[in-house]
Parts: sequence; structure tokens; C-alpha cells
Amino acid sequence: MTDTPQATMQTNSALSDRAEAKKPPFMARVRSWFSLRLFDHAVRVILILAVLTTVYWLVFASDRYVSEANVIIRKTDSVGAPSFDLGMLVSGVASVDRANQLLLRDYLLSVDMLKKLDNTLDLRTHYSSSEHDLASRMWFQDTSMEWFHRHYLRRVEVEFDEFSGVLRIKVQAYNPEVAQAITQQLVQEGERYMNVLGHEMAQVQVNFLVTQVDQAQDRFQKASQDLLNYQNKAGLLSPQATAESINAIVAVLEGQRAQLQTQLASLPKTLDKDHPNILMLKQSLKAVDSQIKEEKLKLATPSGGTLNAYVEEFYRLEMNVKFTQELYKSSLTALEKGRIDATRMLEKVSVLQSATLPEYPMEPRRLYNTLVTLLLALILAGILKLLKSIVLDHVD
Repeated sequence: MTDTPQATMQTNSALSDRAEAKKPPFMARVRSWFSLRLFDHAVRVILILAVLTTVYWLVFASDRYVSEANVIIRKTDSVGAPSFDLGMLVSGVASVDRANQLLLRDYLLSVDMLKKLDNTLDLRTHYSSSEHDLASRMWFQDTSMEWFHRHYLRRVEVEFDEFSGVLRIKVQAYNPEVAQAITQQLVQEGERYMNVLGHEMAQVQVNFLVTQVDQAQDRFQKASQDLLNYQNKAGLLSPQATAESINAIVAVLEGQRAQLQTQLASLPKTLDKDHPNILMLKQSLKAVDSQIKEEKLKLATPSGGTLNAYVEEFYRLEMNVKFTQELYKSSLTALEKGRIDATRMLEKVSVLQSATLPEYPMEPRRLYNTLVTLLLALILAGILKLLKSIVLDHVD
């Protein structure tokens, strides 16, 4: 069936209305146009910045010379037996004092170190000189210490090599002599600081041991004086020896009493009790008993203050003297050992490579920085172009 002209016109009109309905509103088209223009401007800005940065790296960037030095900290302990750790087994090198290496690294990068360098080498004037480009130099000579220290950290690099245990120092400056001078002073000040720190620690240890020896000596002298005073007070050189002598006398008297009792028992029973022999033996036996009792009273009585109390007190004081004497001897031995250990355990900063005098400016790396700048610019421009094409696809 053939369509009439009127039907064909109605169909075309419907299609036209449907296409108009699908078109985005006017304001949306305007925003899309501005977005596309923004992408184009952004690409231009990126390319302009890339060109300016390239010109800066190739033409205006000031030369910076790099001086290097390598140091290592070793103990002067050549007497002690060698020690081994896992690092020696894995790497085949002797273990290093990692803590002191990191301590030295922190000191070389500290504000105190920067102040010493500035006092001797006038780093503020060198790093802020108007002869150098504005981007790399320090903008103000009288800037605060915080900003000056940040600039210093960008120009001085101290790395600790975990494998070899070496501290690598790299210093950047605008002329070779200043770079070498900074590196030399860093090495010298680092060695002085570690030696002073080691001597202070050793001196603290020795001072502590000296104090202990003095205290032990005072205790020994006091204990000896107490014993001497007690001997003078008691009037006895050695109560123990006196007690032993009294016990010996009592033993002899006991023997004599036994002999007298034996003689008395051996007399005939027919003798009168008033017989002179019997009276003599009984009198002798009574005298011996009285002497034994008297000697035993010297050793101990219920009221105290006798020889056994003197012996106990003397024994206690004598033990105190012996104890303080042994303590004094041990303190002296520890002091001598501490002095030897403090001498041989000091840290020594050994310079593996002295501060170099650079002949060629290694910084900035002009070609490398230029290539990186251009590569980043191309990547950003490509990303913006890709985003623009995606927006165009959505607009169409």
C-alpha cells in the first residue's frame, strides 16, 4: 500500500520532533563548550610551563658542586674476644655499632651543627647570594633558623649504608672550595663529638666506680675503728683467744680434780675421816672446785657482761671488718677493670674517604631533569586530551 504525501509529511514531522527532543539544552551545550576550551587552555599552560622549566634547567639553574666523604665508627676494643652476630654470617663483614652511626648522623644534620658551620663558613651568605638562581638559593639571608635548617637539609645528605656500615656524607655548594670545607668540618666535628661523648660516658662510669670505692673504704675504716674501740673498751686483744685459754685452764683443773678424787677414793677405808691425808685431799679438791667455778664464771653468768658476750660482740665486729674488707677489694678490682674497659671501649671515627674537592658540578642534573619535565608534561597533556575526547563523545 502506497503512503500518501500527507502521511509522509506527518512521519517526517514526528521524526524531527523526536530529534529535537534528544538534543541537550542550550545551557548544557554552552557548559560543554567552555569545558572543552578549558582543556585546551590547560594543555597550553602545561606546555608553556614545561618549556619554561626546561629553559630554567638548561640555562638559568646555578651549578652546584658535590663533595663526598665516607666515615665509619669503630671501638678501640682490641683486647676483648671477637663477637659474631647474624650480620657477620649473612654479609661476611664485621658488625658495626649501628646505634652510634645513627647518632653521629643525627648530630651532623642537627641545628647545632648548622650553627657551627655558619659561624666558621658563613653559610647564610653563601646559600643566599644573589649570584645564584632564585629557585635554588635561599631567598633571604636573615631568614629564621627553621627555614635555614630546611635549606641546609636540602644541601647536606648523610646516609647510613646498612650493608657496609659506612656513613656517607654528601654536601652541595655553589663552588668546590666551600663544598669541600663544609664536608671537612662535618667530619672533624663528628669525630670530636663522638670522642667527647665517649670520654664523657667513660668518665661517668669511672666516677661511679670511684664513688663506690670511696664508700667501701669508708665502711672498712669505720668497721676497723669500731673493732679497735671495742678491744680498748673490753681490755682484750681477742676475746675468742681469751675464752679458749680459759677453757684450757678449766680442762686442766678438771683433770686435777679427777686425780684428787681418784687419790681420795684409793685411800684405805680404815682411815679416820680426820686423817691428815684425807683432810689434805679434800682441801685440795675444794680449792680445785672453787677455781673451776671461778673460771667458768668468767665465761658466762646469768647477769651477762661476761666473756661470752664479749666473744659474741667481737665476732660480729670482726665479721663486719672482713666483709667490708672484701667489699673494698672487690671495688678496687672493679675500678681498675672499669678504667681499662673505659679506655679500650672508646669510639674512633675512621675516615675511609676524606672530603673530595669536586671538579665538575654534578647538580643539578640538567639533562635528566629536562627529560623528566618533558615526559611529565606529555603525560599530563595526553591525559587532558583523553578527557576532552571523552567529553566530546558524551556531547555528541
